[in-house]
Amino acid sequence: MKGKIKWFDIKKGYGFITPEDGSPDVYIHAKGIESGRTYTGFNDNDEVEFEVKEGKRGTMATGVTLVNAESAE
Repeated sequence: MKGKIKWFDIKKGYGFITPEDGSPDVYIHAKGIESGRTYTGFNDNDEVEFEVKEGKRGTMATGVTLVNAESAE
């Protein structure tokens, strides 16, 4: 699934993704990030690819990777 970072707070280690298919925003925790950006976080509107799974507190993103990571660095 693809979407854009709605916001991500690096100090708290979480944020939300707005899926491009119009479904509700998805929670993202730093542990769900795959692309090595855990410590640098994301910028608002960064395009990402991710999978969705059901967690203890609802829907969450896993395997989150930045789209076109080479150009973002």
